[in-house]
Amino acid sequence: MSIRPDEKKTSTTQVPVQRTTEPAPVPDLVAEPTAAGKTLAVLRVVTGFVFLWAFLDKLFGLGYATPSKGAWISGGSPTKGFLSGVHVGPFESMFHSWAGTWWADWLFMLGLGAIGIAVIAGVGLRLSAAAGSLMMLMMWAAEWPFAQSMSTGEATHSTNPIIDYHIIYALILIVLAAASAGHTWGLGRRWADLVGDRKWLR
Repeated sequence: MSIRPDEKKTSTTQVPVQRTTEPAPVPDLVAEPTAAGKTLAVLRVVTGFVFLWAFLDKLFGLGYATPSKGAWISGGSPTKGFLSGVHVGPFESMFHSWAGTWWADWLFMLGLGAIGIAVIAGVGLRLSAAAGSLMMLMMWAAEWPFAQSMSTGEATHSTNPIIDYHIIYALILIVLAAASAGHTWGLGRRWADLVGDRKWLR
């Protein structure tokens, strides 16, 4: 069989296309913070300061929520006033038994101080979210917003039977940890490099 000059052979061999398997580059939020990163960073710092301020006020008795004579360094108890004043909910007697005990004071103060410093610095946000959420949940249970009246017969003046500021703070801590909010204007990236594969410490 002859091939005419105007006929051309076409090759059926295809050259394989080279595809790279390298992942898309992750934006460096430290070098070039995004608007969302900046917003979360501000939220992180102010939330951490809420915890840190409560720690400092109870430690030194700065005259706001804690008078100077009630300062922890002066022998006051950070938990006695609040827990002994619980008059509502199914855990009333339990909180009364905890009020003013040395271990409750230490756990409460260490929690406030550690959470405040860690959240402001942007390190250990997952641990801070877990510890802070547990603390907020217990304080929520102490105020027991479901109730409309206390055991003393007085009205609780509860504004919402489910969601109050304790739940909001807990959710904020969880969001900050989930979004790695410490990477912007914080030490989150350096801390992640330090702890390595132990992601629960981030």
